[in-house]
Amino acid sequence: MSKIRKLIPCIYLYDEKAVKGVSDKTVLCDDPLELVKIYNEKGVNSIFLYDLSRGMGDEAHEKALDMIKAICKKADGNVIGAGNIKRMEDVKKLLYAGCSKVAVNLSEQSEIESLAESSEKFGKEKIYAIFSDDAQTKANKELVEKYTTELIYFPKSVKDLASSDIDFTISYVIDDYEKSLDEYKKALDNDNFELFALKGALSWDDLKKNSDGMVPVIVQDYKTDQVLMLAYMNEEAYNKTLETGKMTYFSRSRNELWIKGETSSHYQFVKALYADCDKDTILASVKQIGAACHTGSYSCFFNEIAKTDYDKKNPQKVLDEVFDVIKDRKVNPRQGSYTNYLFDKGIDKILKKVGEEATEIVIAAKNPNDNEIVYEMSDFLYHMMVLMAEKNVSWEDITDELSRR
Repeated sequence: MSKIRKLIPCIYLYDEKAVKGVSDKTVLCDDPLELVKIYNEKGVNSIFLYDLSRGMGDEAHEKALDMIKAICKKADGNVIGAGNIKRMEDVKKLLYAGCSKVAVNLSEQSEIESLAESSEKFGKEKIYAIFSDDAQTKANKELVEKYTTELIYFPKSVKDLASSDIDFTISYVIDDYEKSLDEYKKALDNDNFELFALKGALSWDDLKKNSDGMVPVIVQDYKTDQVLMLAYMNEEAYNKTLETGKMTYFSRSRNELWIKGETSSHYQFVKALYADCDKDTILASVKQIGAACHTGSYSCFFNEIAKTDYDKKNPQKVLDEVFDVIKDRKVNPRQGSYTNYLFDKGIDKILKKVGEEATEIVIAAKNPNDNEIVYEMSDFLYHMMVLMAEKNVSWEDITDELSRR
């Protein structure tokens, strides 16, 4: 296995606040979500989240899990959860809260004992191991190789980053927050370290330019694939985008470099960049903050020229629209609405209908006609969405969980 070195900023969570460290509970930020926002803007790949509620009781632990869930929803990158692990159930709680991975501490015997069971239940790709030195990891080498996929290390300084000679993927946790992200990046003149999400597989010279020496960029929302805008990059804009993780263009009208959102705060954070088959156009998949268009519209493409009648086939759009209607019925009841009848009857009635429709799917699946199962599955999805609205679960919650599996 090749040695891959990654840097991960850390949030120590104590009493629903971000504190300085395990032994130093000095509050650095009253609202950890503000730190998540900073890390999102820095374009980091992952956040390491350390729960320090151990020994504080069940209520404090549940509050910590609620905050972890909020952090996972807000974070653009992966969240690696750790801390307060006494058994496999605690690993499960971190994963259910939204963590994409869980790191067990090789210094804690209870966590070592939970390692095999957690790995076998959730898969070794979900489990990392925290180590303090090479000797500790080598002492647990068999467990590490069999049940984990990555090591987590807390360096004491920048010089300490490259000291380990273990032939394993290692993430180094940075625990002195936002300023050090830039400091660490400048201090590390090493291509084997990763901090920001973007490493260009194509150089500017690999791309074909237009007559102005630029490349057009089509920009789309990374979640919905909605086309947001068209802009242009020169070499400086291209390299700046890769360096910062923020979409940067060249303004032909102003004849200057243009960081999208620099004046409006409507930044575009890069999720992926693609070149087309001729390498003369870039497709950018981004997280759009605010509106992409200067008019205030989310997308620049809103002037309809021509349109035929057609049924919407995009599954996400159809499900979103039906779910929006269901949620609206909950807030704005309509007389005679079956959806409102279910909400009025309450959770037991909704659950009864979900169970009935699930049974109908099973029965329909035994019959040769596919039309019947399509009908029953549609019924089930509708009642499931009523349940989602009742329990305040969104499609994003569901898709986020599926994407982590």
